[in-house]
Parts: sequence; C-alpha cells; structure tokens
Amino acid sequence: MLLLLVAIFLLHLSTIIFLIISTANSAWWSTDGYSMDIWKQCFHGNGSCATVVYKDLDDCLQAVQASMVLAVIFSCCGFFVFICQLFTLKKGHRFIFTGVFQLLSCLCVVIAAAIYTISFHSKDQTGWYGSSYILAWLCFPLTLISGVIYAILRKRE
Repeated sequence: MLLLLVAIFLLHLSTIIFLIISTANSAWWSTDGYSMDIWKQCFHGNGSCATVVYKDLDDCLQAVQASMVLAVIFSCCGFFVFICQLFTLKKGHRFIFTGVFQLLSCLCVVIAAAIYTISFHSKDQTGWYGSSYILAWLCFPLTLISGVIYAILRKRE
C-alpha cells in the first residue's frame, strides 16, 4: 500500500509540474521566427516579447487561459486534499474528493487544449505545435488516470 501511495503521490506531483510548465512556457506554437503561448509571443531574432492579441478570437484565448489556470488550481487543491485525507480519512474510505479535483483538472485541460486546437493556427501552413501544447495534451490522460485511481483507491492501514 505504501508503494502505491508513493506512486500516486509522484504521479500527482509530476502532473502539477507538467501543468504549470504547459501553462507558463512560451511554446504552444512555434515557427522559425517566433514562438507563442497562451500569454505572449516571443521573437527569436531580437528576444523581444509581445502580448498575444487575436481580435476575432479574444474570447477563445481567454477561455484557454482560464481553463489552464483552473486546471493548475484544481490539481493543486487535489494535492492538498490528498495530503489531508492521508491523515484524517478513516480506514476503508475512498479518496473521492481528491479524485473529483483531479477529474475537474482533467476536464479543464481537455477544454483548453481542444479550444486551442480548433480555434488557433488551423489555417497556418508554416509552424508547428510546440512542447507546451503537447505537454498540455499529455496532462489530460495523466489527470484522468490519477482521478480514476483516487476514486477507486481505499485507505488501508
């Protein structure tokens, strides 16, 4: 049981780190001349950065930003709830609250990544999706798996 708890603890911690990196790193979309994320666009030549502005898609960009921030918040709250439940939960009970927070984080990640995929860069011929975008999609199954594991897991002695 201790080994399983350590594995889940490390999975949850790595998911939080991946979520923070994918939210803050400027690599959702890259070309030879610049890279951009959900917050700013950085140019490789002179190293300057500018705020990302999409006149027609401002609502979509704000939805992606809010969803990624909520995913980080839900995952962090789930982590703290898990730590509290380790010490307060009675034997035989499930980690339901932690699982719910992880599943909410999963939902927010998939919403943000799906909106970004559908709304941005679909007509761009040059450029590619960056590492932060791929990391965001990787966080989706990780949070889903950990949320399901938390919902199934019972506390033992």
